[in-house]
Order: sequence, then structure tokens, then C-alpha cells
Amino acid sequence: MKLDVLALSAHPDDTELCCGGTLAALVEQGKKVGVADFTRGEMGSRGTPEQRLTEASNASDIIGLEVRENLGLPDTKLESTRTYQKKIIRKIREYRPHVCLVGAPSDRHPDHGNATQLALDAIFFSGLTKIETNDGNGNPQERWRPSHVLHFMQDRPFEPDIVFDISDTFETKKEAILAFESQFNVQNPEDEPETYISSEEFFDGIEARARHYGHLIGATYGEPFKYHNGPVPIKSFGAFFETEPDR
Repeated sequence: MKLDVLALSAHPDDTELCCGGTLAALVEQGKKVGVADFTRGEMGSRGTPEQRLTEASNASDIIGLEVRENLGLPDTKLESTRTYQKKIIRKIREYRPHVCLVGAPSDRHPDHGNATQLALDAIFFSGLTKIETNDGNGNPQERWRPSHVLHFMQDRPFEPDIVFDISDTFETKKEAILAFESQFNVQNPEDEPETYISSEEFFDGIEARARHYGHLIGATYGEPFKYHNGPVPIKSFGAFFETEPDR
């Protein structure tokens, strides 16, 4: 299966939090979209790895992803080694995405910045012929490098190059985030500890950020991205004729 867009993230729920509205909008536009989570989030204070996988599957159904994979890399121990790179390279060469979405260049959680560097290294090396990989049947894979790579914003803000209008899919984003019921907007913590992300205030902050970036582009809700290896290449003003910002 060839994907139009493949998002690469450290943990299950990273993409829902940071670019879930964009992914849902792209699906509605007929694009084939997938996500590869590097770890199972097994070091998180709440939930179990098995629960996180189930939650990720439920969130994927809500967004309408073509594929959701978990690479089983170790949570809190991500680094850009050739062994880890090859796990990602195999997926890039298998799905041959035109666009890859990756995490922020650096962030509050060390895994986020480490996962981003790992993803960027794998994306580049995936285009090198002499780095050899095989598919699930043992057949050699052809090299592939996505044409575009964009960083999605995580906990700490950056100055975006692009803000995607998610006014029509923000409710889908919220529903997908809440599919991770062990992690977000937890009303009754029970036997597990409250965390930085489990409170109602954190969930309210997600909406506040989406409203802020939506406001900047004359929309209700928006998700910010930074273009990797910019400037942004365009061959037409098509996007400008598709939007009518209220500002």
C-alpha cells in the first residue's frame, strides 16, 4: 500500500494530540494516511502497553487511518542507531509516502526530540541505495525518500511556517484524543497517579492552542507545522485560492 502521508511519532497519542485534526482532514480529502508509533508508551505513569495499543487502534478508526503500526522501540531509550533507523526505513520504503510528519525538533519530553532526530535520520537514509532492507517476505526494498517533511508542534511552541485549518475536524481530533482514556481528561484517577497530561486543564489547553493558531489564519481552529529543510516549495498559488481567511 502506498500512502500519501505517513506520520512518525514517539508514543501512541502524540499524533492525535499534535496533528490529529490535520490527519482527519486529509482523510476526508481522500488522502491515504498512516501513523507509525515508535514505542508503546510503556514507561508512562498511567495505563499499560496493551491498553495504549487498544486506545491507538480506536483512535485510528475515529480518524480513518489506512494503517497504524507500532515499531516496539523502547520507551525513554530512543536514540538514532542504525538498528532503530532500519525499522523506520523499512516502513518508509514499504509505504512510500509523499509527505512525512515528524515531531518537534526539541521538546519538554526527551523522547520527542530524540524521536524526531531518529525519524529525520531514517528519512534521509531511506533514500540511500547502499543501506539495504528487506520487506516482510524477505524481498529487497527499493530506496525511497519523501518529498516533504513537516514538524508538528508538541508541548513547547515554535514559530510555524504553516498552519492547517482544522475547523471542520477539531471535534474528530478531540474524539480521537479521548480514545486514550487512560491518559487524558481523567475524571477519576483511581489507583494510578495524576499526571501532567491527565488533568482537565491540560485538555482545555489543547483547545486553547488550536483556537490561537486558528485565529492567526482567520479560522476557528488550526494546527501549526514547521517545514523541514525549508523554504516551502510551491509551483502554484492553489492554496491561496482554496482559503478565505476571516481577518
